[in-house]
Amino acid sequence: MTDPSSEIREGALLWEPSDEQIRQANLTRFREWLSRERDLEFRDYHELWHWSAHRIEAFWEAIWDYFQVPAHHPWDTVLSHRRMPGARWFPGARLNFVDQVFRHRGAGHPALLARTEEAAFRKMSWNELYRQSAAVAHSLRALGVEKGDRVAAYVTNGPEAVVGFLATASIGAIWSSCSPDFGPDSVVDRFGQIRPRVLLAVDGYRYGGKRLDRIDHVARLQREIPGLEATILIPSLEAEPKPDRLPRPSATHPWEELIRGEEADLPVEPVEFDHPLWILYSSGTTGLPKPIVHGHGGMLLEHLKYLELHADVRPGDRFFWFTTTGWMMWNVVVASLLRGATAVLYDGSPGHPSLDALWRLAHEARLTCLGTSATYLVQCMREGLDPGSAFDLSPLRSVGSTGSPLPPEAFRWVYERVRGDIMLNSTSGGTDICSSFVGGNPTLPVHAGEIQCRTLGANVQAFSPEGEALIDEVGEMVVTEPMPCMPLCFWGDDDGSRYRESYFEMYPGVWRHGDWIKVTPRGSCVIYGRSDATLNRQGVRIGTSEIYRALQGEERVLDSLVVSLEREDGSWYMPLFVRLAEGDQVDDALVDSIRSLIRRQLSPRFAPDEVVAVREIPRTLSGKKMEAPVKRILGGAEPEKVASPDSMENPESLKAFRRFAARHSDG
Repeated sequence: MTDPSSEIREGALLWEPSDEQIRQANLTRFREWLSRERDLEFRDYHELWHWSAHRIEAFWEAIWDYFQVPAHHPWDTVLSHRRMPGARWFPGARLNFVDQVFRHRGAGHPALLARTEEAAFRKMSWNELYRQSAAVAHSLRALGVEKGDRVAAYVTNGPEAVVGFLATASIGAIWSSCSPDFGPDSVVDRFGQIRPRVLLAVDGYRYGGKRLDRIDHVARLQREIPGLEATILIPSLEAEPKPDRLPRPSATHPWEELIRGEEADLPVEPVEFDHPLWILYSSGTTGLPKPIVHGHGGMLLEHLKYLELHADVRPGDRFFWFTTTGWMMWNVVVASLLRGATAVLYDGSPGHPSLDALWRLAHEARLTCLGTSATYLVQCMREGLDPGSAFDLSPLRSVGSTGSPLPPEAFRWVYERVRGDIMLNSTSGGTDICSSFVGGNPTLPVHAGEIQCRTLGANVQAFSPEGEALIDEVGEMVVTEPMPCMPLCFWGDDDGSRYRESYFEMYPGVWRHGDWIKVTPRGSCVIYGRSDATLNRQGVRIGTSEIYRALQGEERVLDSLVVSLEREDGSWYMPLFVRLAEGDQVDDALVDSIRSLIRRQLSPRFAPDEVVAVREIPRTLSGKKMEAPVKRILGGAEPEKVASPDSMENPESLKAFRRFAARHSDG
């Protein structure tokens, strides 16, 4: 075998699907259906993509018909307004995401397969999933939850979260979840904006072999989330957690009470195509996290399309992606139920008790798809793991990678050390659409460092600063036509100004996503990281403002700036620059305090790799911190190339970052 850490050329061919793999692919069946039912013939995938990305009404109507979407009332037209923002899809339709899930009720394979670091697998049948979802839906109604109300969840990645979501969606209420590794301040920042009526919460969780009690955090949430009427306490650390430590024990109900109800039908509420399904969160560089609202219809069509045609998920498959309930990949795992797959859930560390934990899970659960972060795959490569030899991975048809760009060396490692005959589904999208703009394709080859294709219905382009489409050159990743999965709105953004500023400010009428992308002449794509200042650690992204908010608890830090940099080997480096009082210096006590604050209020993954004192934090004339220019300087750019001195309060401040970059480069 080749040394997996040795260099490999970007674009080197690593895998081509066999004729049999192409014949069996879901995408092939879809093309045959288009030929038979629509009289449409395409010579290759790229012709199919071009049609889907430009004839968007015809494409999304075909998706609706191909999947025979169950609707309580038909749609009037496919797209009433072909513009961004403001596109309105399938007006008149009445449906519910949950109806498609329970089309598979009664299937012989499990609906859910779940485990933690310490416990054995728990299986849940489709009938039991239906029964518990119905019971919880009736219980939520009894607590006063109605269509349009929000149900928030501070929960681990277990069956209870899936049941809670399905119950919430079935009655037309709106789901929103955070992982319990988020600190209470961060959770209040999110849930406080949407004012949930009911909170589902665990008493704690296990990670890396440790028990982490979260009752005190739940108590904070009860006190500080406005409008909260009831809390559902889910056992995680204790078999029967007691609400005595909570400020409102009388408004706290045990989970077992909700699912103990008598056998009953699931009350599915027909809702409009664009009725809110869930609220996810993404952060810019200032202000509170943005509450991104996605609709029932948009998520249903997008996930049916992506999971079936690009991820090649089939009924009875075992679909897994390492995630928490605070990341959009959890929603994608749940959406695998739409295709009749078994959603495999894991709550714990990917490196406990050893780095091969996820490969062991793949072996024990007989996974057909193992999805994880690029960072994890790079770590496995560095440590010399050989999971293909250590475990039986014969059921595996694909390995998924997202969260950050996967370097070419890690592509090759997958084919040499995992399986040589599988699809490496490197994918990129985001919380903004809860799916992928570019991703896998079971009928196309895999080239090192490249994502196989632009997904169907996604008119993705690389734009120059002047708004011209580029081929084989790096540009801003944009989408030039509307998609049903684009956000309905940001919660609380009544005039839509925050929404427009987030996506449409640079290129009016064109969605700018915030990634650097290159589209190759053969239609594959290379992502080169974020073009904005969002922080990325282990596949989870937050805004810098959340770091700054946490640092308010450290009085020695007068000002700060943080960036996240991707190294050539695919790892991430996050330095935190701080301005201290005159004469003060960074010492171990300060570093420990900063890391403790961030671990406690946000997550351990966002503790900085290095804390560096600087005299000034660079700011624009309007007072905004200049994170993007600093990031470019640390990447090797000269200060005068990244910012105009006339636009800055303190242009001399950038020189310190250039000196820092030079020292690291020399080292």
